[in-house]
Amino acid sequence: QVQLVESGGGLVQAGGSLRLSCAASGSIFRPYDMGWYRQAPGKQRELVAAITSGGSTTYADSVKGRFTCSRDSAKNTLSLQMSSLKPEDTAVYYCLFVSGSHSAWGQGTQVTVSS
Repeated sequence: QVQLVESGGGLVQAGGSLRLSCAASGSIFRPYDMGWYRQAPGKQRELVAAITSGGSTTYADSVKGRFTCSRDSAKNTLSLQMSSLKPEDTAVYYCLFVSGSHSAWGQGTQVTVSS
């Protein structure tokens, strides 16, 4: 099994920045893809950004140009640099690990952006 631990959430004013991190441990099979999802109160969980084993990235239109997703495959870590944050970015952010038929979610980290 793979365990994921997110960190870096918090409270920030609109226009500010935060960096989220996700560390994977356990039985990590390669290759694997990783991504960030978020879920705001009363809304469905949605994709924020994803990065493949080869380093290709995908972003939600709402975060393009503001968020940057990166990974360190040697350390099995995933990061999300968030800039120009908006109140609508407020959500619980989850890390996802996918390798073949195996997947795992982190416990989530709260990001709150005040106006």
